[in-house]
Amino acid sequence: MDKRYLIAHWEAVRQGLVETTDKFEDADLEYSPFPEGRTVREMILHIAHEEQGEFRRGILRNIPDFPPAYPVEDYPTLAPIKALLEAVHAETLAFLDGVEEDDLDALVVTPWGPSYRLIEMLGHIVEHEIHHRGELPLVLGMLGRPGLDA
Repeated sequence: MDKRYLIAHWEAVRQGLVETTDKFEDADLEYSPFPEGRTVREMILHIAHEEQGEFRRGILRNIPDFPPAYPVEDYPTLAPIKALLEAVHAETLAFLDGVEEDDLDALVVTPWGPSYRLIEMLGHIVEHEIHHRGELPLVLGMLGRPGLDA
């Protein structure tokens, strides 16, 4: 996988996430598909949280611990949630902009033990986003609305 492909692929994944998120209404944010499950708000915040944590703690190692989850009360509507997704992702993209093709094979020793190539760590973050992006259309269906047709 080369850098251009990774960026283009992630851009398509992110566009799908944004399109899916746009199908929700603020009133949907407290909906959970099952008792004890994440709410819509928590699902979307979780995507940003994992990107930030895996990137800043796992790859950059510029924070001492994996960050705590974003407090749901700080994100009462979709607008600040979408702004957070964009801000977190912008930091990742800025980093990728400066990465040389050969850097993608560099070994990253994670704070939690195993070592992975940088491209594998970035691929994991994209996979995580795809996984949770896939949950959101299911929730939209449960709410009686069309989801992402990807």
